[in-house]
Amino acid sequence: MSGSAPLSGSSGTTVSGGARGEASQFQEPAKLKGRKRFLQNLQRISSSPSLARMGRVPSSHYRTGGKASMSCVSLASSSSAYGHSYGNSESSQTSMGFSTAPTSVMTTPGPDTQTYDLKSRIRIVGQHPQGQAATTPLTAPLPAEVRSAVKETQDSVTPEISAVNEDYFSEKVLQVVQPERKPRAINFWGEMPYEIRIQILRCLQPWEIVRCSAVSKSWHKMCFDGQLWTNVDAKEYYRDISCNSLVKIMTAAGPFVRDLNLRGCAQLWERSTTHWEAISDACRNLQYFSLEGCRIDSSSVYYFLIRNTRLVHLNFCGVQAVTNNAMKIIAQGCPQLEFLNVSWCSHVDTQGLHKVVQSCAKLKELRANETRGWWVKAFLQDLFNRNTLERLVIAHCDIDDEGLQVLLQGDEPEIDPLTDRAVVPPRNFRHLNLSRCEQLSDKGVKCLAHNVPRLVGLQLSHVIGLTDDAFKHLFENTPLLTHLDMEEMEDITNTTLQTLAQSPCAPTLKHLNISYCESLGDTGMLPILKSCPSLRSVDLDNTRVSDLVLTEAAAQIRLRDKEGPRGPHLWWKKEEPCKPKVALHLTVYDCQNVTWTGVREIMSRNAEHNRELIISLKCFYGYQDTVNEHMKRVKAGSLESAERLERKWAEYMIATEEAGVGGAGARRRRRRAREAAMVHADEEEGGPR
Repeated sequence: MSGSAPLSGSSGTTVSGGARGEASQFQEPAKLKGRKRFLQNLQRISSSPSLARMGRVPSSHYRTGGKASMSCVSLASSSSAYGHSYGNSESSQTSMGFSTAPTSVMTTPGPDTQTYDLKSRIRIVGQHPQGQAATTPLTAPLPAEVRSAVKETQDSVTPEISAVNEDYFSEKVLQVVQPERKPRAINFWGEMPYEIRIQILRCLQPWEIVRCSAVSKSWHKMCFDGQLWTNVDAKEYYRDISCNSLVKIMTAAGPFVRDLNLRGCAQLWERSTTHWEAISDACRNLQYFSLEGCRIDSSSVYYFLIRNTRLVHLNFCGVQAVTNNAMKIIAQGCPQLEFLNVSWCSHVDTQGLHKVVQSCAKLKELRANETRGWWVKAFLQDLFNRNTLERLVIAHCDIDDEGLQVLLQGDEPEIDPLTDRAVVPPRNFRHLNLSRCEQLSDKGVKCLAHNVPRLVGLQLSHVIGLTDDAFKHLFENTPLLTHLDMEEMEDITNTTLQTLAQSPCAPTLKHLNISYCESLGDTGMLPILKSCPSLRSVDLDNTRVSDLVLTEAAAQIRLRDKEGPRGPHLWWKKEEPCKPKVALHLTVYDCQNVTWTGVREIMSRNAEHNRELIISLKCFYGYQDTVNEHMKRVKAGSLESAERLERKWAEYMIATEEAGVGGAGARRRRRRAREAAMVHADEEEGGPR
């Protein structure tokens, strides 16, 4: 295609040589090479109609009636059969700057830039003269020999393509099966941080940790890490653990141990003094230390006390190796001590305790049951001056009225002439246990009346010499009293109970023990049950109470249940079943006036529907099995079964009484009935009680 060749214009005339300058833009560009030439050839082939013979599905954007090719430029007019506009298709990646539509209308708007590449090879095809019918196509396809050569080449290279009569994409693609990767073996416990493993082991019980130590050497080292044994409490497993394991724990824990409780570990006596010295040398940061019931020598006790100066809690109950020398070491090296228990330590007396009281300014609780020397005024005066004790337990000691007076009021206090009372600061005692102090009498107990306003618990059991006069003013000046133990006081009468029911401490009283007070009966107990709504346990063994007390107790608990948090108007409308709770523990062993009728009353009240509060009863051993079974069914929610048991038991008791009216035991029952009638007559007439 030379520069002088005629060109076909839009009007159908031949362009002369004078128009060469305008046609110079159609000159043949330079030949392409390499990859660009290969891509251009692929573009020409893809738009050729020769591909139709190969079974290719034509594009949906082309009309199927013509043979227009993208390899040439159409100069057709608007009257051409392919004169429809399909939009601008220059953005196609395979158009190389040309429009991919079959034809273009002259009036179709387009970009101002040129729509072809100057470097592309173009075959110029003329247009039909004006007025001549368009009987031939406007594009020139590839020559027949070229198309046949191309087809033969393609068939020789890929013979499968000629036989394909269906869509290419309908064929199944073979997938390459990748070999499955085996999961990497993870050592979950081994790769876990050491701190997390220690935290997990802390959730186990001590004996379980000791068993885990036998897994391997690493587990053995980890199980005896001191971080796990900051609190060594052997009271739950002291029977099962061996001496070697216990010693190994204490040695391995060493400085980590803060709380060491060896209560009941009698197997430690197998260790010699040398081993105890090594153990005490390792455990130097103890704060809570208990050797209750242990068999240990005095030297080992001294080692522990000397090496642990931060001790706050010491329990040597029943340890015979503890002496006054140990008390001297405590006084010299344990200034932070707050709790000391030397009960039943036969080699400790007030001489050693005196040094502890003088040196330990923070001492709050002292337990010294069965110790001697509580009559020494110097020791008691120091306790009075210190006034830091909140709990004093000196049961079965040799304290007398004068010693108790010095303890509460000091030696030779100032006396108020108007009230005839000592003018001293009140004591800080909250719990006071003077049980079995046989030398006490009303004179000493009266000193408690105005000197212990914060008293919460008072135990005076087996103090035989006390009478009603000792408690006349005591209950009026102890408004916080919750625990009262007056067991086996033969001279106490119902007057004391009536005074207690009218005192300020009646609403707060929770526990009352008047067992073996044979002079007490219904006259004193009925006001207590009505005036003390907080009662939780009452011990009435071997007293003169009768079925009236049991009936009143059942009525008061039922009333307390109605006035509970549910409200007085909604308690019977509760839909969801609730598990009852024991609100009162009542003990009536060996009470001759308590019969099966009173026991049945409590059983009947407990089996009522929608009850949250019930009574736990301990009674005559012949009735106790039935009472226990009834309570078991009530707690399980089987109220119908409990009612059936109560009814059957009542029928059995009635039948037994009817059968034995004139038979065996009739004389004994008549005698007990006469005694009960005489007791009630004496109480109603105001006679001896």
